Amino acid sequence: MNTSLCMNSFYRSKLKRWIDIFISVLLIIISSPLFILLYLIIRLTLGKPVIFKQERPGLNEKIFTLYKFRTMTDERDENGNLLPDEIRLKGVGKLIRSLSLDELPQLFNVLKGDMSLVGPRPLLVEYLPLYNERQRKRHLVRPGITGLAQVMGRNAISWKEKFEYDVYYVENLSFWLDMKILLLTFLKVIKREGISQKGKATMEKFNGNN
Repeated sequence: MNTSLCMNSFYRSKLKRWIDIFISVLLIIISSPLFILLYLIIRLTLGKPVIFKQERPGLNEKIFTLYKFRTMTDERDENGNLLPDEIRLKGVGKLIRSLSLDELPQLFNVLKGDMSLVGPRPLLVEYLPLYNERQRKRHLVRPGITGLAQVMGRNAISWKEKFEYDVYYVENLSFWLDMKILLLTFLKVIKREGISQKGKATMEKFNGNN
């Protein structure tokens, strides 16, 4: 086995996780004043709960609880059903989402080992039966706060394109690819690109491959 393959294997098996722990701890400490500020703003404008929790599939499809700052209101119609996301996402919540600040609590998911800084985004549990065999490969690595699909278009690209980028990442995971994705993520956040699909708060649901 040549040196580059050995290094890449070491990165996948050990170093990537060590880097995740180090950077997530560092970012939690540095951004702690921002955590407190966002908590207070959301508590005063949107009320409780401040943290949105939802079950998502992670490495090897193991289910974990994902954390995000809440960005939507609880507005409902006359029958008590929640209004569409694009109506409930407004004001402060919309600003927090556009700056990707709602993702900050996922640093604790990284610290716990549920997620990585970089990897395919964790999607809904209900999508699991809908993937084909190639798409299921996205669960061979830890899901990420950011990923290749996010920097290549995020919610502005199709599901088919998203999954192709996810599988490409799994098959080509390396230190340099992760560093490139982190750099491009920073630039995307600054430019606020690909946050939502046209006419949607985020993106339409995945309904399978047929």
